[in-house]
Amino acid sequence: MDRCVVLVDAGYLLGAAASLLAGEPSRSRITVDHTALVQQLRQQAESDTGRPLLRIYWFDGAPDRVPQPEHRRLRVMPRVTVRLGALTRSDGRWAQKGVDAAMHAELTELARNRACSDVVLVTGDGDLLPGMMAAKEHGVAVHLWAVQAADGDYNQSEDLVAEADERRVLDRSWITKAVHARETGAVCAPPPAPGPEIAAILSAPLPESALSAAGERPAEDRAPAPQPAARTGTEERLPAKGVPTPKDLAALRASGTASVQHPATATLRWSSDRGWVDRSGVFAEPPEAASMPTLAQLTTAEQRWADREEDITTVGGDPYEVGQVFARRWVERLGDRSHLQKLSSMYPRIPHRIDGELLRYAARFGLLAHKDDQIDERDRYAIRAGFWREIGVHTGTEHAPAGD
Repeated sequence: MDRCVVLVDAGYLLGAAASLLAGEPSRSRITVDHTALVQQLRQQAESDTGRPLLRIYWFDGAPDRVPQPEHRRLRVMPRVTVRLGALTRSDGRWAQKGVDAAMHAELTELARNRACSDVVLVTGDGDLLPGMMAAKEHGVAVHLWAVQAADGDYNQSEDLVAEADERRVLDRSWITKAVHARETGAVCAPPPAPGPEIAAILSAPLPESALSAAGERPAEDRAPAPQPAARTGTEERLPAKGVPTPKDLAALRASGTASVQHPATATLRWSSDRGWVDRSGVFAEPPEAASMPTLAQLTTAEQRWADREEDITTVGGDPYEVGQVFARRWVERLGDRSHLQKLSSMYPRIPHRIDGELLRYAARFGLLAHKDDQIDERDRYAIRAGFWREIGVHTGTEHAPAGD
């Protein structure tokens, strides 16, 4: 068939791009406009081969083969098919497993079935050499694309380069149309519109009165509080006391100093996760929280199927967006609207039953990846901020931190 197919090893493409633009192969050092990148790949492939595109196959690794937010965005794009291998951690480093085998199988199957006349390979791994040779024997022209190497040398197998029918190097100017290096020290946050200023939440100072009530030393006796670090990996941790927790605020109420003004940015610090807050005594949830229905209780079997379809096809998996989608469904299916006002009055605390359901829903979008089965603290801020923003839309209340 007179069509072309593009097989992309995402680990190679984005790792090499990170090396070129940021000086190291960590994909956390770059931001990728996947829509623009896919469009560039399509245009370049059709131009080089002179054939219309049949499909782009995007091969990548993921923990337990669970699609990550970027994979969810990619797989609903026209003419894009995502194939996932496993992502495993060994000696402190992440490695893909099964991606090369999947590419080899797809390449040979396409050639054997004469599904295309030209194949574009974006990879550098010599393990694909047998697949490339088999494709050529079936009459398929093989185009090998490389990403410009940071040191000016090859970043591909020499045998692979020698066997290719045509070669192209995707240089810096080509790459930077869709891929950019992250600014050093940049803090990852939800989209600026309408996402909250997560960085402001993390950097809000803890009032001296709250510190004293919580049993900490006065400001003059303490070392300067650490500033929030840039989000460069999963090993990052938040400052121990960036903003007062609800436990601190409850202590203020118990000590009779509840009139102290606290920054609005402190409100999203509350967590109902096990171990953070003792939910007995002064920390107990209000009685009406126990009667508040969960989303599962409000959802019919038909709606559950439709929700899953929407999650797969339209929800990108951004933490802030996930919180909004969950809250929107909860509100739309709520029969007794008094629950909505009760929930709004509990701000910033989400009842434990609903909050746990929210975090479990978020985990379906791969937000546990690389985080030792825990949703990252910043993602939790964004998930709950999105939830409260959507609740605020329906109640006419501005549930957002100052500066949003």
